[in-house]
This record gives sequence, C-alpha cells and structure tokens, in this order.
Amino acid sequence: MTKNSDGEFVANDRNRVRRGLKRASYDKKKVYDIIDGHFLCHVAFEVDGQPFVIPTSHWREGNRLYWHGSSKSMMIRHLAKGNPASVAVTQLDGLVLARSAFSTSVNYRSVVAYGKPRLVEDAAAFNYHMERFFEMLAPGRWSQLRPMTDTERKATGLLEMEIEDASAKVRADPPGDRDEADYPVWAGVVPISMRQHAPEVAPEGEAAPLSHSLLDAYKLPLR
Repeated sequence: MTKNSDGEFVANDRNRVRRGLKRASYDKKKVYDIIDGHFLCHVAFEVDGQPFVIPTSHWREGNRLYWHGSSKSMMIRHLAKGNPASVAVTQLDGLVLARSAFSTSVNYRSVVAYGKPRLVEDAAAFNYHMERFFEMLAPGRWSQLRPMTDTERKATGLLEMEIEDASAKVRADPPGDRDEADYPVWAGVVPISMRQHAPEVAPEGEAAPLSHSLLDAYKLPLR
C-alpha cells in the first residue's frame, strides 16, 4: 500500500484507472462525495479461489466505510478475519445515445475502494454507527424504533473498513461521435435519476405518523 496524501489517494497497481484516464480522479473529496451520494454498494471478496460480489447498504465516516449483515453470513465471517475486500459504489446518471452502437455509452459516477475490514465489537461503537446508518436512511427514525434485543445484536455483524486505496471515475458528457453529426440518427443524453415517492403505509395500518424530520429530509407530503 502506498502512503496517501491528505487530499488524494495515490495511484498504484491496485487502484489505478487504466482506461478512460481523463475520467479518473484520486481526489478524496470526489471519492467521498460519490460514496455519500448513494447507499447501495457491492462488496467483492474471494474465498478459496472463488470470487463473490454481495450488494448491501453502506455509510461512511471519515476515511472509513461501514456496512452490516447477518453475523452468520459468509461475507461477515470471512471479512471479519481481516481478509481484503473491494467495495464499489456506482451512480447511473444517464443513457448516452450516440449515432453508432460503438459510441453509445452511459454517464455515471463510480468509486472502487480497497481495504481490510474488521468487525466492530465494542457495544458503544456498534450503537453509534448503527444509529448513523439509520439516520442516513431515514432522519429522526432511530429514536422512534423499538430498541434492538440482545439476540438481534448477536445476529448482526458490523464491518468497518479503512480505505487504503480508492479511485473515482466519472463520465458526464454528450455522445463522443460529433464528427458524424450529419448522420440522420437522433443523438443525445437521456438523464436518469433516483428519487423517493410518497410513503406507503404498512398493510397492518399506521400506528404513528412519520416524523417531521423524515418528511423534511425527503420532501415528502404529509399524509
């Protein structure tokens, strides 16, 4: 692992972007902004020569990534031993419809991060980071929830990974085949975005209203 500067991850054999160099960035702020802009990631690891990729939800504090799962899952058990992992976060921003199949692409923001996760075993740290996760998903929600039982805590494995290396790659451009502008096919970008909709109450009915902090955070209408 190469020592990183305060503002950038150092490019090395593990994190260096080799295709589309103009879209690459090792700037920590850009990496963190992409990680924080979405809560779905894919965690990659290898067990006995077999690669695995697991989708899960993540959150970040400083230069550390966090995610949780069943304490009995292969991912948690394997990575809790300090085995290396790679974590990818991708946000799809648009379809880039060019005048040829070869030039058709997508606009996106992506990060690939590397490190060796460890299990968070301290009870106070576990509580703190789980609260941060739920407050990220639904502000004001954690204090309303029924407290976790001892059985639920034992069944939950929380991983923490110091980001040793990372790189970002971003495409935010129109089609790149402007030299074929006279070809009679529509070309341009179809934007894609993720958004929340009005909440749908559980089938058993509504026991209490949504918190105002949650409504404000997602700009949801009062129901």
